[in-house]
Amino acid sequence: MPREALCAPTPNPIESIVGPNSVILTSGEQHGCQRRLLSPAFQGAPMRRRADTMATAVLTEITDWRPGDRVPLHRTARKITLRIIIETVLGLRHDRADEFAHVVTELMNANTAPLMLLPALRRNLAGLGPWARLERLRTQFETLVSAQLEHDRRCPCATNGSVLSQLLHETESESAPVNDQDLQQQLRTMMIAGHDTTAAALAWALYHLHRDTDVLARLAEELSTDPAPHEMPRLPYLSAVIKETLRMHPAVPIILRTLVEPRSVGRMQFSAGDTVGIAIPAIHFSHDLWHDPYRFNPDRFFDSKPTPFAYLPFGGGHRRCLGAAFAHDELAIAIGTMMRTVALIMPRRERRRSPPRSIPRGIAVIPRREIKLVVTGGAGAWPGHPAVS
Repeated sequence: MPREALCAPTPNPIESIVGPNSVILTSGEQHGCQRRLLSPAFQGAPMRRRADTMATAVLTEITDWRPGDRVPLHRTARKITLRIIIETVLGLRHDRADEFAHVVTELMNANTAPLMLLPALRRNLAGLGPWARLERLRTQFETLVSAQLEHDRRCPCATNGSVLSQLLHETESESAPVNDQDLQQQLRTMMIAGHDTTAAALAWALYHLHRDTDVLARLAEELSTDPAPHEMPRLPYLSAVIKETLRMHPAVPIILRTLVEPRSVGRMQFSAGDTVGIAIPAIHFSHDLWHDPYRFNPDRFFDSKPTPFAYLPFGGGHRRCLGAAFAHDELAIAIGTMMRTVALIMPRRERRRSPPRSIPRGIAVIPRREIKLVVTGGAGAWPGHPAVS
């Protein structure tokens, strides 16, 4: 179907948290201009320079782990990916990063399913109610970002190669500069949409790795070469593990588009204004496209290269996720750094259970139950440690 026949659906459930001018919600020329502005920050040399920042952010979150600690996967993954996104996008460290992390976490928790799905609830009742709370948190976030924008404009040499500093450079060189309100919404999109979806993928990846010790052992062998952080995203087996995780657990399982003109698909007729969706899991688990699709098998990505119509965890076409390469690198560095630093094991009781179902939370799909892994020691303790009850 030609791109001219489609646009982003409105109203959108996540508009209240990312803003109406977010790159994931706009269409047409506005969307194209935003992509041209944002794309350079997520490609090439800037990504390599940020690898050490990502690894350091991971180490900050796991440095206090001790043998016997039980680590909740999704909660931990959210902390790790949020710290990575704050340090790489805004260039913040330590107390300032912690302050941002608190506000972003509260903002995401305030954007409940009823507010996302029922626009009638989005009313400020004299400062009371869930919508008023979300508005207050959104204002707090905007205040923090405005202060950082002012700081980076005043001290451009002190930005540590952050995405924000690069965007400021790009906007200043544009003939039609982006205003701060639009920049705020793009940063909010990166901070919220970027970290929540990657956190879900990281939790699922760690779950499958520690459930299947053969896969874990093979990845541990690949990582035994002691790769630098910027080398981890290019490791073949680690990349295959990430791709297989995203095949089985695409963070956003449905892509919605609204028709701007009548169209037919086969024998189905659609009118202008109809919203249509692509159910990505239906494609990723199709027996016609994938052999033994319900089995976690990273080797399938060595056997053949899937087409863009069979594998689309980041969407496709001209609206494919801008942060796809960033997310892959972030996942690779997070998994690689964790495995090079600590040894974790899945308790016998969890391994005997069926895999958890997926449930929507915020804008991502996460494990229905919180899975806990047990710290057994430093990375050198793996493999060969006993199972834990």
